[in-house]
Amino acid sequence: MKIIPPSFELEEVNGEEILRKIEKAGRVCYKSEERITPGSAQKFVAMLIKHGHESVLEHVQISGRVVCDRGVSHEIVRHRLASYSQESTRYCNYAKGAFGSELTFIQPCFWDEDSTQYAIWEETMESVEAQYLELIKNGATPEQARSILPNSLKTELVMSMNLRAWRHFLRLRTHASSHPQMRELAGMILIALQQAVPVVFDELA
Repeated sequence: MKIIPPSFELEEVNGEEILRKIEKAGRVCYKSEERITPGSAQKFVAMLIKHGHESVLEHVQISGRVVCDRGVSHEIVRHRLASYSQESTRYCNYAKGAFGSELTFIQPCFWDEDSTQYAIWEETMESVEAQYLELIKNGATPEQARSILPNSLKTELVMSMNLRAWRHFLRLRTHASSHPQMRELAGMILIALQQAVPVVFDELA
């Protein structure tokens, strides 16, 4: 059994090129293309966001790879104006060598490792793994055996959203009322996007 933290990896993006693309599209609205200069994109995009003209941000889509637990992934895929490709528990046979013949779980961020709650959780995950492997050993298919898999099971998904949808996602999922594990992951995504695309995500918490 493996226990790992969640993670997020952004696809390679060129933030300055993204800003130039947004500016080029946005200036059509004002017919001010002649005002495009080598340094004008950041100021123009900041103006669009300040005035709530976020529809222009929909011209750019960004993808990233998420590693999280199944419970968090169920929340993620509820977001619209997005595309998802997710690891399938129907077709992935975790009893095979490609998966190390073991299950991988996401470490819960809300319990200390030396707490009673964490010990109970870890013992439960060990039991689930043993029973899953036993089901496969006794002829169950992965799609049958998956019926006992918990929310803590690690999953991977590639998610793609336009910039406006990413901003909406982050406003909701970094909020204090969001689930702790969802907020943990959203924080990683926000940092990655702030570093990759200047201006567009800077003012988000």
